[in-house]
Amino acid sequence: MSGIAIIGGGPAGLMAAEVIAAGGAPVDVYDAMPSVGRKFLMAGKGGLNLTHSEPALRFVTRYGERHAWVAPWLTVFDSNALRAWAKGLGIETFVGSSGRVFPMAMKAAPLLRAWVKRLREQGVRFHMRHRWLGWNDAGALLFATPAGEQTIHADATVLAVGGGSWARLGSDGAWTSLLAARGIPIAPLRSANCGFDCTWSEHFRTRFGGQPLKSIMASFAGNTLPGECIITDTGIEGGVIYSLSSRLRDAIAAEGSATLHLDLAPGRDLARLTSDLATSRGKRSLANHLQNKTGIEGVKAGLLRDIASVADLADTAKLAALIKALPLKLTACRPLDEAISSAGGVSAEALNEDLMLRDLPGVFCAGEMLDWEAPTGGYLLTACFASGYVAGTGVVRSYTPKR
Repeated sequence: MSGIAIIGGGPAGLMAAEVIAAGGAPVDVYDAMPSVGRKFLMAGKGGLNLTHSEPALRFVTRYGERHAWVAPWLTVFDSNALRAWAKGLGIETFVGSSGRVFPMAMKAAPLLRAWVKRLREQGVRFHMRHRWLGWNDAGALLFATPAGEQTIHADATVLAVGGGSWARLGSDGAWTSLLAARGIPIAPLRSANCGFDCTWSEHFRTRFGGQPLKSIMASFAGNTLPGECIITDTGIEGGVIYSLSSRLRDAIAAEGSATLHLDLAPGRDLARLTSDLATSRGKRSLANHLQNKTGIEGVKAGLLRDIASVADLADTAKLAALIKALPLKLTACRPLDEAISSAGGVSAEALNEDLMLRDLPGVFCAGEMLDWEAPTGGYLLTACFASGYVAGTGVVRSYTPKR
């Protein structure tokens, strides 16, 4: 067989397949799972956040230390291009109040169905339950399939095999050893957009585990963000935590722990809060006094009691200061397989501007397997789509059929 092999049926791989098929080359997509887009569908289960509407200059900063590498991908396929592409599939999108972009139907399934249908109409062939095992001595691709081990000869290959999170959906990171054996530099895979461990009392854990902590400000290392999160049995996770997760993770790796500060009453300044708490509470309990004077109750009140000492709770000034900056010591990231995404992967230095491996001509890489990361909010998906577009364009430029 000759033509282009795409290994991985997520957004990056399918986008590469679409670009290459449009360029006139025969395309075969191989995926280890029974159907394509498993993680994409799961990510969109509660509402598919496809991209973000913020200006390009702000958008690219979301990729942190790798923004200069990702920026050219977004130049050729940005959030507007992604929305136009979805519209071409019959999927209208809208901008939410947070600036995030969603399909009108909110779900990923209609978009994926329309996309796969169009790809089939373009001649793209799909091969499910084909787990990539590397290459044989002749350079052919090796796959484990229900019919046994098979070899595939391709004119070019796009690897879009995902990172290391959500292994049950196909992103198990097993590819790292295959590329490392070929001398490709790979940064270790680490948790990204993840939760963190901290020590709760048994009472707090059983009483408040699984409950949301809403309307807070979270601060770490000079970065303060509004949002909400969720108390878990082992610690804390959720939107605002994910946004700070890369900094928290790196601090824990360097120092053994990281102290996050939570403002439980972001609408009140410290002076007003202190004044309100200083009023006599009479026969009211502390819990009733807190609720009456500050609006703090439920999980927020429980969190205060779990972290503050008895002396702190009895001291109006200290209590007010804790409400405005409650220290939460985080001791570890949650395991990689629980993370929404992963950091690490194929190093930028290993790839040219077309995302082709310098030491393996004809082999391109795209998506989350590359060494970049981004917070949730549509940034992850946008860069996956864009990198697939870049890799697919690179294949079209270099494609020469084998005879």
